[in-house]
Amino acid sequence: MTGMNWSENIRYEASELRAPSSVEELQEIVASAPHVKALGTRHSFNRVADTPGGVQVTTADLGLEVTVDREQMTATVPGGWSYSTVAAQLQDHGVALRNLGSLPHISVAGATATGTHGSGDTNQGLAAEISGLEFVTADGSLQHFDRSSPQFAAMPVGLGAFGIITRITLDVIPTYLVRQDQYRGASWETVLENLDEIMASAYSVNLHAGYSETHTRTIWQKSLVETDASGSAIDHDVPDELWGAPRLDVVELDPGRVTTLTVPGPWSERLAHFVPEGAPSAGGDELQTEYFVSRSDAVAAINVLRQMGEKIDPHLHGTEIRTVAADDLWLSPSVGRDCLSLGFTWKKHPTEVLALLPEIEARLAPFKPTPHWGKLFAMGRDELVERFDRLDDFLELAHAMDPRGTFSNPYLRRLAA
Repeated sequence: MTGMNWSENIRYEASELRAPSSVEELQEIVASAPHVKALGTRHSFNRVADTPGGVQVTTADLGLEVTVDREQMTATVPGGWSYSTVAAQLQDHGVALRNLGSLPHISVAGATATGTHGSGDTNQGLAAEISGLEFVTADGSLQHFDRSSPQFAAMPVGLGAFGIITRITLDVIPTYLVRQDQYRGASWETVLENLDEIMASAYSVNLHAGYSETHTRTIWQKSLVETDASGSAIDHDVPDELWGAPRLDVVELDPGRVTTLTVPGPWSERLAHFVPEGAPSAGGDELQTEYFVSRSDAVAAINVLRQMGEKIDPHLHGTEIRTVAADDLWLSPSVGRDCLSLGFTWKKHPTEVLALLPEIEARLAPFKPTPHWGKLFAMGRDELVERFDRLDDFLELAHAMDPRGTFSNPYLRRLAA
């Protein structure tokens, strides 16, 4: 066995973990092993990265580098590196990604392959920024795919089904500054009456709450900051109160753990919630679930969950609500529709949480929710096929690229059952 995931709710059943130091060594491992799976930063809460009896590999130490193509405005980055490491290097090059997830600790390949995202009405999920992928495929060969490749839209949210990702090419833009502000204690009634306005009130907005509470906890704005000719931030007025909620007038909310508030800084240090040196979220003492619904169903879906608040909240650290723009990636949770994401950071109550998920999914069913692939959900094939109309095409492509099932595992076979 190769240990446990970050929250220690999963003990992997792989027989060994390998850490190749070069792409060539990785190719040899894949070509010789019956079953292989990439293990990133262990932040999935299910068995998407497991391979019972097979070999897990980490690609963090392949000796790769970040390269920037300023003509194409792309950056090619090691898939096994964390977003924090990649973001810092891109910032040094004077370029940026459009968004980051809440946690900068997660690997680029693992995050994108499972549908991770940030927030913002105009911001797509992280995988939508991928313009090219390099894989070690089932026969050990190294292959490159890009947006000109047929069926490329299947690959960015690929669940590890096509191979072991070595390098990822990402769209980049010029670097920019971001300021964070938190507004505390807006009533649920006010939030739901003004939800569209609130979620559009900054470049990226995150709403934190509990479902049985009368008031939300935090409206967390991440706003773009104008700069002068020297690149310094231009001061602008920031309201002390919005939607009946006062602004938290502190810089260091949780030193050493949460990114800086009120003071503008580079995107690489503000778009994520947590600093890479500190423990993110609940520090691993948690489970996570996330569902995506159409923006047009946002208020109705939240109200369904609020009706279940007395059942949900005893097992909940908190909910995080974000917006994600539509994309065309086959297994993206926001494929074909602008979405509201409903994230649950659960207390580590696995029995109770797993019992709740079918009821939550049944209550949300009229809104056709889609899951985050790296978190806990109860949906079976029938629901998933209904909500991802290219799922069978995805499975067919995975089989064509990997006919002997090198990268298959029980998680993927569940999708085809």
